[in-house]
Amino acid sequence: MARKKILVIEDDPYICELLRLYGEKNGFQMKLAYNGETGLDNFYQQLPDLVILDLMMPIMDGWEVCKHIRMDYKTPIIMLTARGEIYDRLKGFEIGVDDYVIKPFEPDELMARIKAVLKRTNPQVEEPKIVEYPSLTINLSEYTVIFNGVDIDMPLKEISLFYFLASRPNQVFTRQQLVDEIWGYGHEGDPRTVDVHIKRIREKFPLQPTWNLKTIWGVGYKFEVNKDV
Repeated sequence: MARKKILVIEDDPYICELLRLYGEKNGFQMKLAYNGETGLDNFYQQLPDLVILDLMMPIMDGWEVCKHIRMDYKTPIIMLTARGEIYDRLKGFEIGVDDYVIKPFEPDELMARIKAVLKRTNPQVEEPKIVEYPSLTINLSEYTVIFNGVDIDMPLKEISLFYFLASRPNQVFTRQQLVDEIWGYGHEGDPRTVDVHIKRIREKFPLQPTWNLKTIWGVGYKFEVNKDV
């Protein structure tokens, strides 16, 4: 399946690079533009599958870019803005914005919103990312975890980490590898944050005979599967 093309129109280079890294990690083809006029030109040239559009930009703001796109195209648009007033959101929805994300934002949440909007506007966007074990189903496409038929409330980072390990049974990963994969390359936080998230995940599930989040002392973690049970 061809990778979906995402056009980011945002005047902050740091945010652009952050979205490029997270978007590529999630399987998207990312295109960047740093002002509204260039972004609109890129839109017509590339015809992306979705646009992430900053509101306040030089030369041409997000409102004008959105209005021009909506003259001829129904391409999904997610507005990325520091302005969260209800007036701005209503105005955005009136001119055709599909979703709003308020700065500062969590990149994983934005990726989840992108997938949700693409799924809503194009149901064939991707195959569901699901892993299943006895009593356990982790659906990364919908960010849900079901244990013994009950929906388990978990933050996005915990679900992403749980899915990553469960989808690679019996493989050992260092803390740094997990940080790079889940939090992104260049993340400056303490790799021990993985320990905290693993602890929180374990607290939500009793010890299972067929699968377990196992600590490999001095190395990291693995999702251990016992095939003999």
